Amino acid sequence: MNTPIAPGPAAAVRRPAHVPLVALERAGITEGVHHGSVVVLDPAGAVAWSAGDIDAAMYPRSALKPVQAAAMVRAGLPLDGELLALAAASHSGEPEHLAGARRILALGGFAEDALRNVPDLPYGEAARAAWLRAGHGPSPLAQNCSGKHAAMLVTCGLNGWPAADYPDPGHPLQRAVAAEVERLTGERIAAVTADGCGAPLFSVSLRGLARAAAALVTAAPDSPEGRVADAMRAHPGMVAGPGRDVTGLMRAVPGLLAKDGFEGVQIAALPDGWAVAVKIAAGTDRARMPATVAALLRCGVEPALLAPFGTAPVYGGTEVVGRLAPLPELLPGDGTPG
Repeated sequence: MNTPIAPGPAAAVRRPAHVPLVALERAGITEGVHHGSVVVLDPAGAVAWSAGDIDAAMYPRSALKPVQAAAMVRAGLPLDGELLALAAASHSGEPEHLAGARRILALGGFAEDALRNVPDLPYGEAARAAWLRAGHGPSPLAQNCSGKHAAMLVTCGLNGWPAADYPDPGHPLQRAVAAEVERLTGERIAAVTADGCGAPLFSVSLRGLARAAAALVTAAPDSPEGRVADAMRAHPGMVAGPGRDVTGLMRAVPGLLAKDGFEGVQIAALPDGWAVAVKIAAGTDRARMPATVAALLRCGVEPALLAPFGTAPVYGGTEVVGRLAPLPELLPGDGTPG
């Protein structure tokens, strides 16, 4: 079992030595190559396979949300089920997501104007179109991090912490989150900045991020980490939304925990403790899932389960003329990407 360890040194702050991971081929010609880094940890926490620079400091972006949610549960957040999944989500802004965020706020007696995340339109295309047709503009509630921010407000209220400045890195809530990040990654935080939503963002290594993913899925069910992992896996539609690859991947692979982050970040972990973390160098989202599938194949996941996610067609007009796929050297065995 991969369990949390006492934090070691912070990740090295340097320019990561990324390597080619995913190629776009059109009619037999390699048109583009996406660089990045990826790590696969075995259930003992050892590196089973890696490519690129897994020890340089990086920003996990929203892939860190399950750890943030675990910190809030440890601080007394009383959510479970779909609402706890929403607290760890980058949701699409569907009606059930917005209703869930309102329910979390109501639990603490907060109004929507207490949210300090940036106003935005719903992330999902269909949800965004419906929102605009209804005459709405950018809103903190519609922004994909509103579940996390609503949960942060409730956690503050339960602990008697001030709510107005909860995104401040020095706030008691954010200090508790930082402690949980260090506990689950096994590393000291290398740097602190603000995420796109305005909440603090903590830098760790890709290896540390994979270690945290493993700690979530192997934790006791009644622990904060275990409660978050179980909620996300039971309610994958609340973690992302319709048509989103993270939701689809968790539904396809039994027991899998998965979470994406902007700038090409992805974590995934299996119940036995196998875990992966991916960073695409240029932040290109379309290369994130093919690299993740290649890593999950090395964890022993059945290729048929991953087949819908490992490649993407490239079109010339209405005809398929190529594909986006992991490079052969990323793949185990016969080089089948799923």
